[in-house]
Amino acid sequence: MLARRNFLKASLAAGGGLLLTATIKAPAKAASLGKAGRDAATLNAYVRIAPDGLVTITAKNPEIGQGVKIMLPMLIAEELDVSWDRVQIDQADLDSRYPAQTAGGSTATPVNWLPMRRVGAAGRHMMIAAAAAEWGVPVSECETLTGLVLHNPSGRSLGYGALATKAAAQPVPDLNTLKLKDPKNFRIIGQPTRNIEVPRIVTGQPMFGIDVSVPGMLYAVFQKCDVHGGKLVSSNVDVIRALPGVRAAFEVKGGNDLRGLLDGVAVVADSWWQANRARQQLDIVWDEGDITGQSTADFAATASRLASGKPAMALRRDGDVNAGLAKAKTVVEAAYSYPFLSHINLEPQNCTAHVQDGKVEIWAPTQNPAPGSKLVSNTLGIPESAIKVHMVRAGGGFGRRLSNDYMVEAAWISKVVGAPVKLLWTREDDMRHDFYRPAGFHFFKAGLDGNGKLIAFADHFVTFSQNGEVAASAEMTAAEFPARLVEHLDYGMSMIPLRAPTGPLRAPRSNGLGFAFQSFLDELAHKAGVDPLQFALGLLGEPRLLPDPPGPRAGPGFHTGRMRGVIELAAEKSGWGKKSLPKGTGMGLAYYYSHLGYFAEVVQATVNAAGEITVDKIWVAGDIGSQIINPLNAENQAQGAALDGIGTALGHGLHLQGGKIVQGNFDTVLPLRMRQSPPVEVHFRVTDFPPTGLGEPALPPALPALANAIFAATGKRIRSLPIKDLDLSASA
Repeated sequence: MLARRNFLKASLAAGGGLLLTATIKAPAKAASLGKAGRDAATLNAYVRIAPDGLVTITAKNPEIGQGVKIMLPMLIAEELDVSWDRVQIDQADLDSRYPAQTAGGSTATPVNWLPMRRVGAAGRHMMIAAAAAEWGVPVSECETLTGLVLHNPSGRSLGYGALATKAAAQPVPDLNTLKLKDPKNFRIIGQPTRNIEVPRIVTGQPMFGIDVSVPGMLYAVFQKCDVHGGKLVSSNVDVIRALPGVRAAFEVKGGNDLRGLLDGVAVVADSWWQANRARQQLDIVWDEGDITGQSTADFAATASRLASGKPAMALRRDGDVNAGLAKAKTVVEAAYSYPFLSHINLEPQNCTAHVQDGKVEIWAPTQNPAPGSKLVSNTLGIPESAIKVHMVRAGGGFGRRLSNDYMVEAAWISKVVGAPVKLLWTREDDMRHDFYRPAGFHFFKAGLDGNGKLIAFADHFVTFSQNGEVAASAEMTAAEFPARLVEHLDYGMSMIPLRAPTGPLRAPRSNGLGFAFQSFLDELAHKAGVDPLQFALGLLGEPRLLPDPPGPRAGPGFHTGRMRGVIELAAEKSGWGKKSLPKGTGMGLAYYYSHLGYFAEVVQATVNAAGEITVDKIWVAGDIGSQIINPLNAENQAQGAALDGIGTALGHGLHLQGGKIVQGNFDTVLPLRMRQSPPVEVHFRVTDFPPTGLGEPALPPALPALANAIFAATGKRIRSLPIKDLDLSASA
């Protein structure tokens, strides 16, 4: 739990009423990262209570579809003790008073669970104090009930609206001393609460970054080299400037940071259609640099060559793997791989920017606005204090919008043309200029004793490097399951230099590692002649906490009992082992721990003679702690993550050739279609642990559960992705 000193400030809101500002000082480590003003690690939450009793709560974090714009205000409203139908929500802009204005890592719940509740509790305390002063009675005789302060001995009551102005003059309580509600008295937390923006979304009202429109706005496109980091040599911008509707066309000389402003050509026009048509007539000469070995086929060949030798570095060594393998009755070897992935947000990257008079105003669907503001500041030479960033709802993020290259591109173009500009990428831009989920290669070897017990396990992991370091999101930790549960275990790693940029994609690292490890563990269960469910429970053993190895990624450890619980729940709900399935239909089980969440999933799939796959149903069981803040959103998040995983396994995958991404649109990278989407049944175990996030941990088990179901249906192992590239027909 984070130790904090808490401060609260109350003031009059414009038009009357209470404006409540809570500042919660972050831990010393976080504070030390932000000594330079606006990056200071402080938390600010605002509650405005109008004289008519309407409560406005500001949501500080970016909304990318994960429901945080509802969840954070729910925490405040619960402890403030107001009726949810009297709450309206405002989206914050980037503001130095709000720390950690980011969406990523499934951190919103664990980071804000107590601070946001304390903000609401402070407001409730001040309302009670104001009423007690009005009536001349002890505070201890007063209580609240959904927007009212009650004095039961006299039967009097006052609404929050009537008290708001007086409450603003009350002494500010120490947040650490406030008594929070007993969960049994929650009226908002734990109730299925619909997203207030759904009506606008389903009716197509403008609310996303792609919908932003400001007076005098022009439209821009930006052509970069498809070999990442390629340098501009020459272009025909003089010809492009003469095309219909084109207001400007110019070369941009950027830097070497793949997350910043790169070389390219900008075209600005009266409409995006005109700008993009003009772009198609660009004739650019690029210096692509050395692209030797930067192709998918090269990577696979290099990985195979590296696997034949010893790993370049050791990640973990327990016992003696060679001795364990020598004692094993059965030794199993298998090679698994997964491809590079693009985030494929349905809304391509975009940003609207207006640079004028030494100031910048930006409208961006970003997951991480503060680094974006700093990037713009450093690139344009404009102080961060002169930059205003409006956080616009994003049409999907999944980690892509943690980088803000599109933001600095829009700002640079606006500065050059001297007008507000909306930059909009094409789908091809999006796929070919992403920060990719890294591909990976795993060369497994395991030993089983005569009872089918796993006694030795080795993985030579071949991944990617940049500048001599492991590429972003391409690492594997020493705690990767089944570490700590096998007597003899050896994890080693070798790396291949990579030029293309990588980065986090929903459930970073886990989305690939989960497929490889959980598929191989299923393979071991079948080789041992043991039901995969029993194999998993036997491997986990008795409920206990396994501490993480020391290091920067050390967490609270892995609890075998929590994982057993979700596995058993998924098995129960799916009828595992109790169904008589037709030929060509199978069920697969997989489980995974990531982002503090424990999830197990069962997939039932049917494969016909032609090799066509139908995913019949998915059962999801999760443990995210003691509270499901919004059960409706939690169910939606788990369903979406499972379907995202299924779609990834079936149809996603990128190939590099000559340093360039080959794919460019949804004809070659295939998102899950509605007709392919199976029903997803979600169940949660409520356990006595702090609440954790949900955007990511339900995804990793879906991929191996599908692969294992296909094996159960066909007898064919899925050791590489995407499945669309494999032949599963009866004749194969």
